[in-house]
Amino acid sequence: MKQRTIKALPVKSDQKGIGQGVLDLGIEKDAEINGIGMGVLSDGTPYLNQRGLAALCGVQNAHIGTISSQWNEAEPKPRIQAIKGILSKIGLGAAAAHIEVPHNGVVHYCYPAEICLAILEYYAFDAGTNCQPEARDNFRILAGTKLREMIYSQVGYDPTGRSRLDKWHERIAMNYQSAPRGFFSVFNEAETLIYEMIVAGAPVDEKNVIDISIGRHWSKYWDDNGFNDKYGDRSKFPHRYPDSHPQSKSNPQGR
Repeated sequence: MKQRTIKALPVKSDQKGIGQGVLDLGIEKDAEINGIGMGVLSDGTPYLNQRGLAALCGVQNAHIGTISSQWNEAEPKPRIQAIKGILSKIGLGAAAAHIEVPHNGVVHYCYPAEICLAILEYYAFDAGTNCQPEARDNFRILAGTKLREMIYSQVGYDPTGRSRLDKWHERIAMNYQSAPRGFFSVFNEAETLIYEMIVAGAPVDEKNVIDISIGRHWSKYWDDNGFNDKYGDRSKFPHRYPDSHPQSKSNPQGR
């Protein structure tokens, strides 16, 4: 069986700021249910945080942290070998046990569901005298796809992607008649492009407003070529954001 690789964040570059063009992983949804921290990353990966995984396994948080710190040692510990062996049996490999994701000013340690299940299985059956009854009970409940389904359900995430167009449709409904008929509007002209990006999996939402970037480049092109002198000044028309976008606080905006 060909081994698949679990996605992880790229190595940090020297760039201090992240612009709209950089689509690093973020946290799409998160929640804490009965002391178990969980969520879904922006690429759809369900995860548990370190404390949540420790609670499921019936071990101290530090034990999970040690697994992460020892993951890539030149001479792997028996525990790491066992966990990686569990992953290998289902065709998975991972460069790291967790993914570090900044969210609301705090770095979150996110353990993808497949790695959580491998660690849970280890503590359920393969840890010798360190096997935990909590891990065994939870593994029986969450094995297979049950952990993924539980995380999606608890945080309110739709893995089918049926709702990914909702926020874009909200903006279209509020603004498609903003510019008079016959006038060129970046927002209207970008509809098909942005629709295709969303269908292809691009995260277009309140955090990634693609038409703003298009508008800036169009404005620069217009100004650089002196089109105001040739065609007259551009007209601005009101643009409104739905309540799901923080930009709505300054409605209406000129475009």
